[in-house]
Amino acid sequence: MDVFQIDGPVRLAGSIRVNGSKNAALPIMAAAIMPAGKSVLKAVPHLLDISVCRELLSQLGCKIERRPNGDLAIDSTVIDNPIGEYEIVRKMRAGICILGPLLARCRRAEVSMPGGCAIGDRPVNLHLRGLEALGAKIHLKGGYIVAEAPDGLTGADIFLGGPFGSTVLGTANVLMAATLARGRTIIESAACEPEISDLANCLNEMGAKISGIGSPRLCIEGVAELKPVEYEIIPDRIEAGTFMVAAAITAGELQIRNCRLDDMMAVVHKLRAIGVTVEPDRAGCTVRTDTVIKTADITTQPYPGFPTDLQAQFMALLALAEGNSVVIEKIFPDRYMHVAELNRMAANLRKEGPTVIIAGVKKLIAAPVMASDLRASAALVLAALAAEGTTTISRVYHIDRGYEKIEERLNPIGAKIVREKA
Repeated sequence: MDVFQIDGPVRLAGSIRVNGSKNAALPIMAAAIMPAGKSVLKAVPHLLDISVCRELLSQLGCKIERRPNGDLAIDSTVIDNPIGEYEIVRKMRAGICILGPLLARCRRAEVSMPGGCAIGDRPVNLHLRGLEALGAKIHLKGGYIVAEAPDGLTGADIFLGGPFGSTVLGTANVLMAATLARGRTIIESAACEPEISDLANCLNEMGAKISGIGSPRLCIEGVAELKPVEYEIIPDRIEAGTFMVAAAITAGELQIRNCRLDDMMAVVHKLRAIGVTVEPDRAGCTVRTDTVIKTADITTQPYPGFPTDLQAQFMALLALAEGNSVVIEKIFPDRYMHVAELNRMAANLRKEGPTVIIAGVKKLIAAPVMASDLRASAALVLAALAAEGTTTISRVYHIDRGYEKIEERLNPIGAKIVREKA
C-alpha cells in the first residue's frame, strides 16, 4: 500500500491543467450501455474509479479500449450479462449508475448495493422510487437490487427530493432510464449539478429528447433507441477547486488551465471573501494569495451552493485563517473523518454534530496521518504542503480514485511529494 512523504512548507507557483471530470465521466460511461455500438468519450481521466467502471462495463459484455490519444472507446453492441457484481460495485458509489441504463436496454438488471467512500449513510431509496415510478418491479435479493420491466418502461411524473436535497446519482439513474421509456417523464427536484447537465447533453447527442437541462425540472420525451456518440467530458470543477486551495494554502500563484469558473461561482465567491485573488483568463484563471487568510462561514448545499466535495479542502485552508470559522455539512453530516487527522497536524478543530468550529492557528506541523476518503485525502495533502516538516499520509489509494498522479502534477510547480511503498 502506497504512502506519501510530503515536505513543507512550500510555495506553489506555475501552471497546472485540470483533467476531465470524474463525476461526469462515470455516469456517461454508464450511459454508453444504452446505444448498441461504439461510443468514444474524450477527456476521461486516468483514475482508479474509471478503471473500476471499465471493469464493471466489461463484465456486462462491453468491449473497452483506451486509445493512444487518451480517448475511451466503449463498444456496447453486446450486453449479455446485466449483473453488477458485488466484488466490483462495492469499490465505488457510482457503480449504481448502471442500474437505470441496464433496465432501459435489457429490461432487467441485478446490481449489488454500492460501496465507495466512508462519508456516512447514502441510501439508494430515491433511485429505486424513481425507477418504480417508471414501471419497474424492484426487490432486494442477497444484497442485490433486482429490477425488472419485461414490457418496458413508461414515462411518469417523478419527485426526487430527499432529506438532504436532490440526489445526483439518483437523478442520473432515472434520467437515463427515462430516455427509453414510452411517453413523457418529468423529473421534479432533479439535481442541477454541471455533471448532470453534461450527462443530459451527452444523452441528447445520442438522440434523447431532454429539456430543462441545468434546472430542477427535467422533461424527457422517450425515444425508441439511442445511437453511439463521440463526446468530450467537462473539466473537473472539484479538482479545479482543490488546486485553487493549493495555491491559497501555500501563499502561491497558480494559473489553472481548463477551468470553467461558471460552474464554480460559490467556490470563487468564498475564496475572494477570505482574501484569495481569482482572476479569470482565457485558459481558465489565475489564483494567488499575498495576504493573511480571513475567516469564513461555509454551509455545504446542493449545486449551485457550496459543494460538499470541497468542504475538507477548505477546512484545511481555514485552519490557518486569522480567527474562528464555522463549517456546516448539510449533504453528508458525517463527512468529518478528516477532522481528527487535521488536528494531529496542530489544527484546532472542534466537531459539534454536523458543525465544525475552526480556531485558526499560526502554523500546521507535520505528523503521520491516514486518508479516510477521497476528498479527505486531498485535504491532508494540502495541509501537508503548508505544514512544517515531513508529513506521512497512508492509504493514498483514496486520492488515486479522484486525482490522476497528483504528485507528478504538483511537484513541477513547487511541491515535494514522494510516493513510497509502505
